[in-house]
Amino acid sequence: MLSFFKEYRRFAIVFAVISVIIIAIIYNTLNVYQPLPIFQPNMISTELVDSTIQYKKKYHKIADFSLTNQNGKTVTQKDYENKIYVADFFFTTCRTICPIMTKNMADVQKEIMNDDDIMLLSHSVTPEIDTVAQLKRYAIEKGVNDEKWNLVTGDKKQIYRLARQSYLAVKDQGDGGPFDMVHTENFMLIDKKRQIRGFYDGTNKEDIDRLLNDITILKEEYIP
Repeated sequence: MLSFFKEYRRFAIVFAVISVIIIAIIYNTLNVYQPLPIFQPNMISTELVDSTIQYKKKYHKIADFSLTNQNGKTVTQKDYENKIYVADFFFTTCRTICPIMTKNMADVQKEIMNDDDIMLLSHSVTPEIDTVAQLKRYAIEKGVNDEKWNLVTGDKKQIYRLARQSYLAVKDQGDGGPFDMVHTENFMLIDKKRQIRGFYDGTNKEDIDRLLNDITILKEEYIP
């Protein structure tokens, strides 16, 4: 009887080792790199997409822009050329979602501070209030690093057109006029080809963690 249990023990050990090896092989086989999706207007709810582009199936990219940052510098797509970046829309006098979004964007800034491939871009949706001086005060207060993160103001119609027709960030319609208002918690992850690769709730910590993980995944596309 004793010899039987010895043999059984030996068998159990061998079986356990083989099981671990098989599980590891299966895990490595299934854990294949999966690239992030490239979001096109037709992939998103029509409520979130401007009617002029909602059936577009490919080639959607962030449009050219020319805006002014917290230092009075003109910021264009050239400043984000060959960069991955996170974009959002905010205003400095907001007392609801924007402070949370800005804090979470600051947390993202900490994580990507030493990564030359990643930048941040926050668009003011009240450019008539958010002057360069106002943005500068806000930037200092919130710990914005000028090398990594631009807070931009400028032509309201251009900013609202970017929100609705480029970043697909909002579901309300409007013309960027005096009574139009964009207010969204969305963060958008943009790749080096100016394509949207992810949407995240900028007020949700779990989504911020997902964003940081997706940045890591996206960077793999650019490894030689």
